[in-house]
Amino acid sequence: MTGLGKRRPARSRSGVSGLQERRQPANVDRSAGPEGSHELEIQGLAHDGRGVARDASGKTVFVEGALPGERVLASVHHRRKRFDEAHVREVVEASPARATPPCRHYGSCGGCDLQHLSLESQRDHKREVLRELLARQGIELPGTISLLSDTGEGYRRRARIGVRVDAAGRVRLGFRARHSHRLVDLDDCPVLLPALSALLRPLREQVESLEAPRHVGHLELLASDDGVTLVVRQLREHVADQRRWRAFAELHRLNLGAWLGRESPRFEWLTAPPMLHCRLLSGEQALTLAFEPSDFLQANEAVNQRMVDTALEWLAPLAPGSRVLDLFAGIGNFSLPLATQGAEVTAVEGKAAMVERLASNAARNDLAVTARQADLNDAEACRQLLEAASPEVLVLDPPRSGAETLSRQLAARPVPRVLYISCDPATLARDAARLVSAGYVVRRGAVADMFAHTSHLESMLLLEHPDSARRWQGASTDG
Repeated sequence: MTGLGKRRPARSRSGVSGLQERRQPANVDRSAGPEGSHELEIQGLAHDGRGVARDASGKTVFVEGALPGERVLASVHHRRKRFDEAHVREVVEASPARATPPCRHYGSCGGCDLQHLSLESQRDHKREVLRELLARQGIELPGTISLLSDTGEGYRRRARIGVRVDAAGRVRLGFRARHSHRLVDLDDCPVLLPALSALLRPLREQVESLEAPRHVGHLELLASDDGVTLVVRQLREHVADQRRWRAFAELHRLNLGAWLGRESPRFEWLTAPPMLHCRLLSGEQALTLAFEPSDFLQANEAVNQRMVDTALEWLAPLAPGSRVLDLFAGIGNFSLPLATQGAEVTAVEGKAAMVERLASNAARNDLAVTARQADLNDAEACRQLLEAASPEVLVLDPPRSGAETLSRQLAARPVPRVLYISCDPATLARDAARLVSAGYVVRRGAVADMFAHTSHLESMLLLEHPDSARRWQGASTDG
């Protein structure tokens, strides 16, 4: 997970699909004409949404834009030892699941790469990905995988917009093309909230009007209950252009901030500092969570609410005073709703600023949540947390790298119930396998379609440790 205005940390490979060799965009050649195309029958769909076929020699080919059951003319743009990568030139026989992409930029923009697959089929595919990755680890999910979803359009409340000025001085503003650092100019985006999409064209015109447009690295848009916030990544300060940005913000009624400087940027509000906040429901109780532009905030508000609702449902009933340990707690997305149920919640984050935000949000909502700081990648810190909190329920929502260190500690020191929320199903499956080998049992599973029209999926697992639950219940009775 990453926040606004911060560089993404380097990430280790997680093995999210069966095509795990990293692609090399610089070597992609899409210039091959129809004479270089081959007819292929698509046999399946890879985890990342590419069609899977075999060529005449039996070699596996992953085909962008192809769906199971289709016959397509495809051109190979990258050859590898074990498989080839290709793209569709022509659909000879279409799948019933093929859909007309809702975005006119589909095919050039690198986002939303599953638009050619119907929304229902996308979601079926994501549930199958989770089931398959768990099955590879010997884990069978009981019953149906729940689907947590909402509309497939107009859902995204935050976005980072790239800005480039070419050699001719033309401004390009939009998202990256597939497998490329090249920007695709956008005038609208159907997955952004309408208030954000409507700003794309005015933003391009604004950058074109600047004296030093090359000093703008990127733009960030964020919608909250306080309206829309624009954050400018300003590589070098420019007084006159700052005045222009302030005028733009006033015209469009925006909160305006900037990351100033190239190597060690500092954040500064260029308009009056707002109190950014979002609303979250816990049953009928409305919670207010304040945050800063650099804080992590789920991009899809409706799906996030469904995840919180599901967490409360799966963990119900929580007896008053139940000990809950919430790790990677962020601004309190799960901590605060759990506290409304009468649980004694200890919420843990790695950074002091986030711990302060957690405590402040708890106080703002008159909830008793203990906020603590700890390095959740440190085995000894995890051990001490588990011993000190002695939780009945543990909730964790780690970054894409997962919670391998914590999983080792949970295997050695079982907790009766563990709710694992994940943004990478491969690392979830890895960590769940360790827990299952230590006696945990998977009780429930769900896929959250946080980013419709993409192959990205969020997931939730509820695990129980029967022996630990019996020991905890016995200790509670004795007490």
